[in-house]
Amino acid sequence: MKMGFRAVFAALCTLTLLQGCAELKLNKPTDELYRDGEASFQKGKYEDAVIQWRRVKESFPPPELSARVEINIADAYFLNKDYIEAAAEYENFRKLHPNHELMGYALYGQGLSNFKQIKGIDTDQTPVKNALSLFESYTKLYPGGANLPDVQARIVDCRDKQLQYELYVGKFYLRTGSYPAAIARFEEALKGFGDLPRSDETLFYLGSAYVENGQKPKGQEVYTRLLKEHATSSFVPEVKKAMAAL
Repeated sequence: MKMGFRAVFAALCTLTLLQGCAELKLNKPTDELYRDGEASFQKGKYEDAVIQWRRVKESFPPPELSARVEINIADAYFLNKDYIEAAAEYENFRKLHPNHELMGYALYGQGLSNFKQIKGIDTDQTPVKNALSLFESYTKLYPGGANLPDVQARIVDCRDKQLQYELYVGKFYLRTGSYPAAIARFEEALKGFGDLPRSDETLFYLGSAYVENGQKPKGQEVYTRLLKEHATSSFVPEVKKAMAAL
């Protein structure tokens, strides 16, 4: 049986009212939304926490609450291992709140988010460069910062990863007979990372590249430096053998 106009109209009105009631239930007070986000965060439900806190942001809260929500969202992304999103949120916080008391924390978080994106030495090295730059900025801006010891350790780690990459490329050139390119790579590595423990390895391959390139006196000079500066290096036996053959 067909419904009359009034019946259809009444049904539509009822549906509209029900939808309105549903929307009203979703529009919780800002403080309640914030607490919901905290509850989800504490339970490890980071994606839910982000959803709740973004709704707080959409309600145009007071500046301090807005800043707190933004840093919380960044932390939630980080703990959920969404490091690209976390880095972006920490950076956004720094841009929006340049004088906030959590600026140092955000800078550290941004650096750590890039650090967590680092993979093997044969992959894109952009995360290493970004992390190193951010950590170095932290040491300059916050010399007494709470995270300084960890930042300093990670700076050393980043530089070592950069050195490993330079050695990886240099050894590739050495294997393929591109000796001038290998020499240039090892020389740059020695100049930039000569203070790191792998400098004996750098010297060994630099000396080998010189010898293979027909520059035996130069190779011997580099080998002699290795023996003098790294007497206990694992490369010493190979260096002595190579020098005996020159």
